[in-house]
Amino acid sequence: MFGQTYEIGIMAGGVNNIGDVGRSNYIAPSGIGIGGIFKWNISKRYAWRASVLYGEFTADDTKSNMSSRQQRAYLVNNNILEASAGLELNFTEYNLHRLGPAFTPYLYTGITYFRYDYNYIDANQVINYDNQRDGSFAIPMIIGFKYRLTRSLILGGEIGARYTFTDNLDFSNPADANLEPLNVEFGNIFSNDWYVFSGITLTYAFKRKPCSDCFE
Repeated sequence: MFGQTYEIGIMAGGVNNIGDVGRSNYIAPSGIGIGGIFKWNISKRYAWRASVLYGEFTADDTKSNMSSRQQRAYLVNNNILEASAGLELNFTEYNLHRLGPAFTPYLYTGITYFRYDYNYIDANQVINYDNQRDGSFAIPMIIGFKYRLTRSLILGGEIGARYTFTDNLDFSNPADANLEPLNVEFGNIFSNDWYVFSGITLTYAFKRKPCSDCFE
């Protein structure tokens, strides 16, 4: 028998934000998310993982369950482009080189860097700030599952929250000295924003090794 060490594939699903505009639900996709993913299975329990994801979301106050936001009625559209790398931990031993089905839930975390539109809201209007985009880091906290469909194809599903180091995904707190005189910040300025990707992954396993050398 032979085992697969590496996986490469795609991820697709939905994206939503958690911030000072729109819904406060943790999982409520409002836009698409699509990307690519690579894994290096270093043992039965662990895999190094890297991914690239593009996502869009809409934050709509009128869909919030908070009356104050419904009355305010802000509407924000933004998009993110992220690159992430870290470690995936399997709940159970996961052998790609064994015949038959393989299934396990997993956790993933690491470090994420992303780019997003950097705007602000003034007089109930979203102001495009010199067509500017900004970058920030985030900590991904992801839970999912994976199931081997065939000898080389693995289907997965995951829900992943990213805690960001910015409070301006929803244009509520632009940290720019040129904007301070305008007093355009609002909401909880002491709490950073989150965004969530919920979707599926489909990967192809390759780079076979003799089983005697696999996942030791």
